[in-house]
Amino acid sequence: MLRTIVFLLACSAALAAPAHAQVAPPATSAASCPQLLDKTFPRLQDEKPQSLCQYAGKVLLVVNTASYCGFTPQYQGLEALHAKYKERGLVVLGFPSNDFLQEKGSNKDIAEFCENTFGVKFPMFAASSVRGSKANALFKDLSAATGESPKWNFNKYLVGRNGQPVAYYGSTTTPDDKAFVARIEQLLAAP
Repeated sequence: MLRTIVFLLACSAALAAPAHAQVAPPATSAASCPQLLDKTFPRLQDEKPQSLCQYAGKVLLVVNTASYCGFTPQYQGLEALHAKYKERGLVVLGFPSNDFLQEKGSNKDIAEFCENTFGVKFPMFAASSVRGSKANALFKDLSAATGESPKWNFNKYLVGRNGQPVAYYGSTTTPDDKAFVARIEQLLAAP
């Protein structure tokens, strides 16, 4: 009944909206998308807008990345985590950033580097700022929730299935760190 009402309200809004206005589809209503994920970012490869609501109900590992950093080889471990646990509900989300002056080139260049060098298949988004006043909306929310903003490249935030941040890890925590992987498995086992 509630879904029917939400759908009818969304349809009414779509009919009343001017032709140039964008109306969110009913599937991404506030009830189904946690506030943290109610954001849209351009995909790295083609800069097409991607709603993070598509990851609602998943365990997320959000990472700020860079192509020319001593921690860049972590891409390989992040891809391994994503491949191993994606069927159980883990999604790694990569956000390239030049905040530490170690990401150069266009989004296309970054995408090609990640794919060709490390075989990255997990979702990556267009380069953006991840700290300070210019941080993108997701990283602002993650920093506020955890009390930790990225101090360098390859900082990691774990987000539970309910869309709530649960942990922050610095650059030196590798994707194969036993305690880190145990925490991911614990979150994946939770309903």
